[in-house]
Amino acid sequence: MNSFNDILEALKVSEKRIISVACAHDDDVLLAVENARRLDVADAILVGDADKIKQIADENGIDLNNYKVIDIKDKNEAAREAVRQVSGGQADMLMKGIIGTADFLKAILDKEIGLRTGRVLSHVAVFEIPGFNRLMLLTDAAMVVAPDLKTKIDIIQNAAEVARKVGIVKPKVAVLAAVEVVNPDMPATLDAAALAKMSDRGQLKDILVDGPLALDNAVSVESARHKGIVSDVAGMADILLVPDIEAGNVLYKSITYFARGMISGIVMGAKAPIILTSRSDSDEAKLNSIALATLVSLK
Repeated sequence: MNSFNDILEALKVSEKRIISVACAHDDDVLLAVENARRLDVADAILVGDADKIKQIADENGIDLNNYKVIDIKDKNEAAREAVRQVSGGQADMLMKGIIGTADFLKAILDKEIGLRTGRVLSHVAVFEIPGFNRLMLLTDAAMVVAPDLKTKIDIIQNAAEVARKVGIVKPKVAVLAAVEVVNPDMPATLDAAALAKMSDRGQLKDILVDGPLALDNAVSVESARHKGIVSDVAGMADILLVPDIEAGNVLYKSITYFARGMISGIVMGAKAPIILTSRSDSDEAKLNSIALATLVSLK
């Protein structure tokens, strides 16, 4: 798949999936879910304050007869019930509504009804940029603040799972740093070298990893050639692994605002994909995120 249109087209012939929305009494979230329903991307269960949900639906011309609504006014209890809908098999993915991220994650990680797997939860962004003829992935721009080497392995595996869903059989991962040589004074380059060696020795199954690579030689064949880098990943990276959340956040927003890229993002590592959109995300980005989560949820 080379574009978000390809993802949307693939979903038209797939089994219909269901989103469980935690604290669904939010204008932006309800509009995103309704947009996805109208395009036959996914249906939804709306968990939250039913009175507020109805008010928002009436104001926006949304027919609630198309949805199952579960009336729970307490936000924490609503989040728990939304998670329970997924863990109990009534829904295939989870979406954050009008609730703080910390409280939302608390419900996800609940030992009794949560979606724990033992893996790290990490954010995976998929983006389509003008001038590039393929989808690319970025991780982690939103969840893990400063991952160590062990955590980066989980982050890579989470991103690779998404990459395979969009048709990249053996994803190429560029471990980003400020330079493309190992420097003992720059910890990101040491982690990159370790991850590359693990890949060489087959410790990361069906994933090609190389690094350290600077952004230019990760995505530009010409740049990699100019710097004399011989690599199966350099210039052709499918996944960009950033050293920390600051680098990821800046790159994510640069792609959106400077490059005018189309972008989506989901959280991986749980039993089901999690849609975690921001109010600043465009309607298009919200729909893309729902579509991506739906694709990942398919067996």
